[in-house]
Amino acid sequence: MAKVKLTDLVLRDAHQSLFATRMTTADMLPACANLDKAGFFALEAWGGATFDSCLRFLNEDPWERLRSLKKALPHTPIMMLLRGQNLLGYRHYADDVVDRFVEAAAKNGVDVFRIFDACNDPRNLDRASKAAKKTGKHVQMAISYATTPYHTKEVYADLAKRYAEFGADSICIKDMSGLLKPYETFDLVKAIKAKVNLPVEIHSHATTGLSVATLLKAAEAGAEILDTTISSMSMGTSHSPTETVVEMFKGTEYDTGLDIKLLLEIAAYFREVRKKYAKFESSFLGADTRILVSQVPGGMLSNMENQLKEQGASSKIDEVLKEIAVVQKDCGYVPLVTPTSQIVGTQAVFNVLFGRYNKITNETADLVTGRYGATPAEVNADLRKKALAQMKYDEALSCRPADKIANEYDKIADEAKKAGAKSPEDILSFAMFPKVAPEFFKNRDKGPVDSASFVVKAAPAAPAGAGSASKYSVNVDGVNYNVVVAPAGTVAIAPASGGAPAAGGAPAPAASAPSGSGAAILAPVAGTVLRYAAAEGGAVKEGDTVIILESMKMELEIKAASAGKVHFLVSTGTQVASQQPLAEVG
Repeated sequence: MAKVKLTDLVLRDAHQSLFATRMTTADMLPACANLDKAGFFALEAWGGATFDSCLRFLNEDPWERLRSLKKALPHTPIMMLLRGQNLLGYRHYADDVVDRFVEAAAKNGVDVFRIFDACNDPRNLDRASKAAKKTGKHVQMAISYATTPYHTKEVYADLAKRYAEFGADSICIKDMSGLLKPYETFDLVKAIKAKVNLPVEIHSHATTGLSVATLLKAAEAGAEILDTTISSMSMGTSHSPTETVVEMFKGTEYDTGLDIKLLLEIAAYFREVRKKYAKFESSFLGADTRILVSQVPGGMLSNMENQLKEQGASSKIDEVLKEIAVVQKDCGYVPLVTPTSQIVGTQAVFNVLFGRYNKITNETADLVTGRYGATPAEVNADLRKKALAQMKYDEALSCRPADKIANEYDKIADEAKKAGAKSPEDILSFAMFPKVAPEFFKNRDKGPVDSASFVVKAAPAAPAGAGSASKYSVNVDGVNYNVVVAPAGTVAIAPASGGAPAAGGAPAPAASAPSGSGAAILAPVAGTVLRYAAAEGGAVKEGDTVIILESMKMELEIKAASAGKVHFLVSTGTQVASQQPLAEVG
């Protein structure tokens, strides 16, 4: 048996890191026969942003993806990435939801649960690890790696020991940003091995150019499993090339035993597949040593580029990368991994755009007040005070956050069924992404997006004939639009989230023009109107929150600059541009 085993990430983390998680299941399945023959320890194929992307952009059922891959990979374990009490969402869930989700994941095809917590708070891993152990599957508990004054190899080794006491079957060192350095990795693996008698797996991105050497030293220190990606989907913000690592160890005591010719066939297939996704590619394709300071995970880099483009601020990427280090320190030196990477990254964007902490996302406020768990180090006291006031919290939490969440599965199930859920898996999809799943339920029958065109081709909703309009749902670069072609040839287009076209072929208005009689409240950034925080026509005071705007997957409170009665100019669900009027107060 090979001393060093490999887990290939081509079906999940590779395309998340390189082109925003857009690979379709249809482009994965043809490679599965060879992937299954290769002899990998596991294939990471599910969880994280792939679940979100299936629903939001690809019109795919993520559970059906899992079942299809399991059927196509009968001899190779499927690994999923699970965010502890967060599961796959951006908040903590009640224990009953955690239990149901883990059980369903195992039933549908997950063989290895890689469970982590962004804060490395063991309390947030307890329930998920127990649920996974009950399924009889392999439970791998991951340490989210960061390089800060707080984090030392002794701290990480003690954490590994705690995870072993939880019943972990293996330990993963999860380096999201390529921060692991070869000799430090050697010492870290040795320190962990001195405390626990469990297999150690190393996960490191290639972003900084260190990863291949890091994997070499990890193996020399005793790490039994290494994460790699088939070469045509490797490097840049992705991972070390599988074939390179195989050849590096060939003929040594660490020989993986994998067939290079078979791997080259797999690489050739994905080389052609990758061409379809060129428009989503990140520009970070070489080694970016700025990440040694900013610590931005590989998957976050490509997303951050797109986010800054949406805000018309592409030129500010370097400022944002520097600001991330400041925000991370103020937030208690949290490791940067989903969701903390998104929270810290978005807050850094807002700090650059509007001044430091002049606009605090609700998620940042929750992070620094203990709602995500205990941070590794103390948070900035002034920031915490400001966050407590914004959220109207009496105090910061010191207990496990989920202890404050009552069982919620039954309530979620009722809401999900009203939104179109047809199965227990649909209910869990709704639980993870309640704003995205209902749209998927409505459009599911139209079938997955074609990766060659990224257009959902839908049959007309009504027969095209005299006096009738043809209606289509069209997906362009991940945004759904309702398109109405009237009998006279007139074409009306509206964002799907802004309301379906009205009867007669006219699109529902996405926004009203300001009357000029009141003070306009403008969107500070591009985003989606999530909900109103005041009643239409109701009186508000200066500084009152009027609208909750979702931007970059974070919630931002939009406040009134003066007192008066509020009149909303946009409906909830509307996608808005930066500086677009949202409401007026007069």
